[in-house]
Amino acid sequence: MLRLQKILHPTDFSDPAREAFRLACALARHYHAEMVILHVAAPPPVVAYGEVVPTVSHPPGYHDWLWQELRKIQPDDPALTVSYQLLEGDAAKEIVKFAQQMGADLIVMGTHGRTGLMHLLMGSVAEEVVRHATCPVLTVRAKRQPSG
Repeated sequence: MLRLQKILHPTDFSDPAREAFRLACALARHYHAEMVILHVAAPPPVVAYGEVVPTVSHPPGYHDWLWQELRKIQPDDPALTVSYQLLEGDAAKEIVKFAQQMGADLIVMGTHGRTGLMHLLMGSVAEEVVRHATCPVLTVRAKRQPSG
């Protein structure tokens, strides 16, 4: 029997992440598992001109804004045990590392489902997490809107 005690839900605040959050909540409710909601912020860009590399930082209040956005993600069931984590760095690497540190039994995350050139140019955080995580990873795509 599958035992889930700790579920990690990485979010980028996108529609696929919202779909994954709903599923993560349902699993947490069913298994009475605790859930950690994680956002990994990209580091500030490095600007290089010749040999001079000026220090660039995020705008004032950026991390406060991220914490506010992160804490807006609330389960419908107040009985669920939820905590929040904000990290900075390469998203896939930080997700995998944090999942190991927290002893996650499952990672539930959204994927944008990009293919072809967009996938080549932008990569896939979810694909990297699936490839390197030491626990199972459940990826969720947002529902497609009917074209018409």
